[in-house]
Amino acid sequence: MKVTIVGAGAVGASCAEYIAIKNFASEVVLVDIKEDYAEGKAMDLMQTASLLGFDTKITGATNDYSKTAGSDIAVITSGIPRKPGMTREELIGINADIVKSVASSLIEQSPDVTIIVVSNPMDTMTYLVHKTTNLPKNRIIGMGGALDSARFKYRISEALDCPASDVEGMVIGGHSDTGMVPLTRLATRNSVPVSAFLSEERINQISEDTKVGGATLTKMLGTSAWYAPGAAVSSLVQAIANDQKKMFPCSALLEGEYGLNDLCIGVPVILGKNGIEEIVEIELDEAEKAKLKESSEGVSKTNGLLDLKK
Repeated sequence: MKVTIVGAGAVGASCAEYIAIKNFASEVVLVDIKEDYAEGKAMDLMQTASLLGFDTKITGATNDYSKTAGSDIAVITSGIPRKPGMTREELIGINADIVKSVASSLIEQSPDVTIIVVSNPMDTMTYLVHKTTNLPKNRIIGMGGALDSARFKYRISEALDCPASDVEGMVIGGHSDTGMVPLTRLATRNSVPVSAFLSEERINQISEDTKVGGATLTKMLGTSAWYAPGAAVSSLVQAIANDQKKMFPCSALLEGEYGLNDLCIGVPVILGKNGIEEIVEIELDEAEKAKLKESSEGVSKTNGLLDLKK
């Protein structure tokens, strides 16, 4: 199993680290446009191998996609990260050109690759890859919902003062501060609805804190977060590599599911060796449907800023 990660910054390096530690990939290739940067990150990570006990080979390349040839899975993290006060949507102009070029270079070397998009605005960048490549739709996946759901479960476990492993919860909708739809009604602690433990007011606060999870960290750190995004990506990569058939909320191209068409947005999917093997349509109540519809309108508006003729 060969995995390529384009963008060797904090998110890309975290992806490589968590994938290597899990020891399911034979090789991870880091690619970056900055001279010697990916090579340096790869060397630093490889020097942890004997300490952490992994056998995955990590290599780096400066804008040389020939080294990515034969990749099974590729992760696109490249582009400019958010700064305090910025929305994900404000990144579209620069990142669209980068993501389009990267996707083309990856597919040229690995025509059967499955691509996971992390670059923001993530739903729109995933849509861009769909519209500008000939890859089957099941092999193009946006990461956002897996990260948003992890942040949601963290907030629930914090409120309940319990281990995060006790908690199940999911966030669907757009990967944006206003587009996320935390499914509080379905969140549980060991199969018991969280509403049995928490007030409606506290649950609503968890939902709001989840929506601005990325912005909160950007304000605190001065740039986008990287540990949780890297861990989210590694979980998606592992599910595909090991054909786990796990369910994650991911940005997928919808063609009628949930009553939505011609956009990528976060919904539950089954991930296995073929990428997105199934889009799972769960039953939403009227309020949840309305929020997802509103979120989809926001994503479509951002998609409209793309110049697909370039």
